[in-house]
Amino acid sequence: MKIITCIKQVPASSQVEVDPKTGVLIRDGNNVKMNPYDLYALEAAFKVKEMKNEVSIHAITMGPPSATSVLNEALYMGADDASLITDRRFAGADVLATSYTLSQLIRHIENYDLIVCGKQTTDGDTAQVGPEIAEFLKIPHVPYVKQIIEVKEHSIIVISGYDLYDEKIEIDFPCLITVEKDSYVPRLPSFRRKQSFSGYKIPMISLKDLEDQDPDHYGLSGSPTQVEEIFPPNKKMESKVIEGSTKELSQKIFDILKESRYV
Repeated sequence: MKIITCIKQVPASSQVEVDPKTGVLIRDGNNVKMNPYDLYALEAAFKVKEMKNEVSIHAITMGPPSATSVLNEALYMGADDASLITDRRFAGADVLATSYTLSQLIRHIENYDLIVCGKQTTDGDTAQVGPEIAEFLKIPHVPYVKQIIEVKEHSIIVISGYDLYDEKIEIDFPCLITVEKDSYVPRLPSFRRKQSFSGYKIPMISLKDLEDQDPDHYGLSGSPTQVEEIFPPNKKMESKVIEGSTKELSQKIFDILKESRYV
């Protein structure tokens, strides 16, 4: 059985810069980390490996060459292989172009049974990439997975959590699931595994390696949505001193809240 786990390198803080021309985040490889939701996706893949024999886990990501750092982290945690898809022509991709690029990488890898993604990323929060990958690959998918119940020969049984109820679902391979946070406790990278992967070189896949090599389907060119403007919110704080008796203070505070339309 082969599992492909999609991970992403995201900013480690909210202090990020935006390219004024393209309107996208500047990703220079500094002050970055693995997307927190993807840690849970990796752990879910490791749980499947513990439940079934002869399982290999292949971690993938799209990004600049520096994104190999999160792939190495995945390897040190327990993944067996990793691949980076990187090309300047992929830059500026929206959700749809990102999903399509990752689906092309998965087609390039071939022979997978299960794709595991985090529910969403902390820099985009769309929760759309996983389901869109499944649509491009024409395979079934289940979102918001909270627990993996059983792994059968040709299917997997999971619990999917929604706002008002949970649903137990059996889905046939090949398929894709997106994993909720707190579904499993992610393990730490292993120093012993780091030593064992000391000579491992992560394969880098580019546009020329893909089945679809039309540059208009990737990056900004392949993105039907464009960011017109990104700007930080205007934060301001005003203070006001009020005096009077307890009754007078209560009424004044109420009037201020009412004037500000909080009540």
